Amino acid sequence: METIITIINFVILGLIISLPILTIIRLRKSNTRKVAVKYFLIGLLLMAFLISIFAAWGDFSNLILLYHYGYSVDGMNYENVLPENRERVDTLVTSLMGIGWSLKAMFGFIMTIPYLIFVYFGKMLTDRIMIKKNEA
Repeated sequence: METIITIINFVILGLIISLPILTIIRLRKSNTRKVAVKYFLIGLLLMAFLISIFAAWGDFSNLILLYHYGYSVDGMNYENVLPENRERVDTLVTSLMGIGWSLKAMFGFIMTIPYLIFVYFGKMLTDRIMIKKNEA
């Protein structure tokens, strides 16, 4: 079960990393005007959506794992938890007691804004390098 949850985490994280890059490539190829404005609007919307999914999935996947290990979240009881899984269940319960997924999403969204800027300027730099390389 943990393997499936880890795979889903990596897929969502891969989407968070790759979608801004694919968005800027698509917008630059379409020769539209005001690429920067469109990129940042689309990028911010995509990032807000993906970061919200990623943060909500973090808490939901912990609940799935607790259910898988036999822990009763409603009664907070360890009766059905095997002794070898007790430590893992304790760490999952502790992680659920922290800040909520919505606050994690807000912090994550703020952290992705510099990434969007970095991708935009990185694409501009690579385009200029390619133009100079083709001229020479």
